[in-house]
Amino acid sequence: MKTHTFKGGVFPLEMKELSNKCPIKEAFPSSGTVAIPVTMGGAPNTPLVKVGDSVAKGQKIASGEMFMSVPVHSSISGKVKKIQNCTVTGGMTAPCIIIEADGSDNVQFMEPLDPFACGRDEALARIKEAGIVGMGGASFPAHVKLNPPEDKEIDYVLVNAAECEPYLTCDERTMIETPERLIDGLAIVLNLAGAAGIIALEDNKAYIKPSLEKIIQEKGYADDMQVMLVKTKYPQGAEKFIISSCLGSEIPAGKLPADAGVIISNVGTLCAISDAFRLGKPLIERSLTISGGAVENPCNLRVPVGTLVCDLTPEYFTLKENAAAKIISGGPMMGFAMPDMNFPVAKGTGGITFLEKEETYLCDEEQCIGCGMCVSVCAMRLSPVLMVRELKTGCIDKAKKLGLMDCVECGCCAYICPANVRLVQRFRIGKSIVREQMAAAKAKEAVKK
Repeated sequence: MKTHTFKGGVFPLEMKELSNKCPIKEAFPSSGTVAIPVTMGGAPNTPLVKVGDSVAKGQKIASGEMFMSVPVHSSISGKVKKIQNCTVTGGMTAPCIIIEADGSDNVQFMEPLDPFACGRDEALARIKEAGIVGMGGASFPAHVKLNPPEDKEIDYVLVNAAECEPYLTCDERTMIETPERLIDGLAIVLNLAGAAGIIALEDNKAYIKPSLEKIIQEKGYADDMQVMLVKTKYPQGAEKFIISSCLGSEIPAGKLPADAGVIISNVGTLCAISDAFRLGKPLIERSLTISGGAVENPCNLRVPVGTLVCDLTPEYFTLKENAAAKIISGGPMMGFAMPDMNFPVAKGTGGITFLEKEETYLCDEEQCIGCGMCVSVCAMRLSPVLMVRELKTGCIDKAKKLGLMDCVECGCCAYICPANVRLVQRFRIGKSIVREQMAAAKAKEAVKK
């Protein structure tokens, strides 16, 4: 079978075999409490509950008035114990609503809604009210993505089923265990977008292709959907590269997939969309992979949003004694290193990776020798070596001209660098400085007006 690919990229050890045979198992925090971030994608929210309130599973507990706002719902039934700042993915602190379970399992879902009988505005409103965001990591509001400007004609909806991050397998297991939800969610989105659908599947998961195609055929979607194999290569799942692989086109610099006539959605996101219509269920739980060399029993779990990672051990997974050298929220390439397990699972958390010393590098940077290996693997066709030189000397504007803001932070350059230069970290800092400068300039203009 033909596979499609893009220029650049790297081939890290996949390590999928640690967990891809492990069915997704239902899990519940051992403490009986969850810490649900008030905002998980989109514009900031405001809590709708106060300490002492009783809440039902599925009840809206935080929301905002802005178009980009995405509501947050309680993932368990219980009582609000606190509203306080907690450490979240990325090492930052954010307001979280602490809820303690009451054992009642009181549920407050929406009424089911036929996605093919309701109007477009009603369907988009349902997706927003269900609190659905991109579950591949970026947590971009789904109702915004599915409602592009009128001048953007959408030709394709691409399903990111690549799951190119090493170790992570929860999307793979979802496609094995509940493929009907994926196909149904895609059909709903295609109906909204008026486009054709392509499920982009890395060829290390080619064995799933026949079962997906069978369901597509049985449901009568063969004219609208296809499954396309893409080469197993990192970062195949990034939106710019999955478009390049599947369609042979590119997103212009500074533009979005909609500018190329494409909407991209993750496997988990489409399943959540199906649940929002068929069950009236908000996005209150998610599947994730617990893996890495430091884990005794790698697994795939489905947990309530807000579950603290530390509340999943030792009941659902255990760590080898003194083996965890690094804890990562996400995968090892684009995930965020965390100081401990005291942080909540959010809507965009696809996995927690516990790496042994041998699986990561904990060494100091060495002097860059200008070998150019980072240039050869950069799928964005940038020159990381030149950008980092400008950043080290404080020349932010020159780094911008070299493409700093086009960097997708995939980590290929850092992975291949023989000098262990912290390229991605430096680019993230550089981009944050640029954004601060832009915000300051915008504020200054506002004052003049």
